[in-house]
Amino acid sequence: MSLRIGDIAPDFEAQTTEGKIRFHDWLGSSWGVLFSHPKDFTPVCTTELGYMAKLKPEFDKRDVKIIGLSVDPVDDHARWANDIKETQGHAPNYPMIGDADFKVSKLYGMLPAEVSGDPAKRTPADNQTVRNVFVVGPDKKIKLILIYPMTTGRNFDEVLRVIDSLQLTAKHKVATPVNWKQGEDVIIAGSVSEEEAKKAYPQGWKSPRPYLRIVPQPR
Repeated sequence: MSLRIGDIAPDFEAQTTEGKIRFHDWLGSSWGVLFSHPKDFTPVCTTELGYMAKLKPEFDKRDVKIIGLSVDPVDDHARWANDIKETQGHAPNYPMIGDADFKVSKLYGMLPAEVSGDPAKRTPADNQTVRNVFVVGPDKKIKLILIYPMTTGRNFDEVLRVIDSLQLTAKHKVATPVNWKQGEDVIIAGSVSEEEAKKAYPQGWKSPRPYLRIVPQPR
């Protein structure tokens, strides 16, 4: 199964470190970030899980729920959490899915459908494609997909930046330019006619080209 931006995020039931959940029910009316890991007790993932725990208050401010996934049993996640706290200063403060049966990894297209067997006998390299970040909107549609190699730690500050853009552009008919950060100028969406733009922005806009209409970030 190949997922794309705009697809409904597949629903599933799974055991997590905070009990059994059904994904769509757990998400409710919030935004969500599902980020996956090939195996417990891996070095790069250890740093990522700790940093995500440190950043959780920023996600909370934006009404974004965080959930992790690793291709190992939930009991292993609990033991790994101790290592993460000792080495990174923050233990996971969000649920971690135990995907020992590969169900969610397959459902989200991160592992081939034919994968089976004992997850303990698989190496991180066997699961190296389980390195995705999915941002899901309140409408349960996928808004962002990022895929990283095992040797490169993910930039969760960038995930926050993208969520700021996604939430802003969901509310206002604007787009955000390259490297945009909260509070910077934005671009009037191309779908907005000149007449609509004049009504929405009576103060006008900067327009170095007719198709490039720059305005302050709406509040």
